[in-house]
Amino acid sequence: MIGPNGAGKTTAFDVISGVLAPDSGSVYLDGTDISGWLPHRVTRQGLSRTFQITRALGDLTVLENMVVGSPTSGWRSLLGSRILQREEDRAMDLLRFVGIDRLANEPADSLSYGQKKLLEFASVLMPEPRMIMLDEPAGGVNPALLERIMDYIRELNRTGMTFLIVEHNMDVVMNLCSSIVVMAHGEVLARGTPEVIREDDTVLDAYLGRV
Repeated sequence: MIGPNGAGKTTAFDVISGVLAPDSGSVYLDGTDISGWLPHRVTRQGLSRTFQITRALGDLTVLENMVVGSPTSGWRSLLGSRILQREEDRAMDLLRFVGIDRLANEPADSLSYGQKKLLEFASVLMPEPRMIMLDEPAGGVNPALLERIMDYIRELNRTGMTFLIVEHNMDVVMNLCSSIVVMAHGEVLARGTPEVIREDDTVLDAYLGRV
């Protein structure tokens, strides 16, 4: 999903994920109307999301941040005497997947920006979602880390996981996405494959610009 600032991309994300209730229309996930559902209920239905600004809980360790996203107990595990073993095992597997398992017992506040990005990416996988919405995954990320994140997305997509991405980095969009929706002024301006969008005169005039 692309478009200029103020086009409505993040608002669309907020409506889909339950952060905002829609004024009209409906949101469907796998045929189920999830319009107006609260975020935790949307997550249990199989949809997770990230935000433009990473939201790691600094007073908790990396592992504890992962457990907060658990589909079974979440915060309740942290309030009990110990984290459930199955949740710890899953969290460690995901941290290992993104290459920061060595930081599991470190406070989240001690992580670099890039490491926080990886923690956020791993944490949205905890509820075992069928679909993940990523809000500007390339924002503030160096090229080497961005390539790693893109590889993780491709690997998970090959397993059947769907991604909806808001992004301003056109290299990422054109190389990663199979279908693109262009928004402007709160409306859909165009949709199609990268090849179609790249040649769309309306999109070129309104957003991508002409050479």
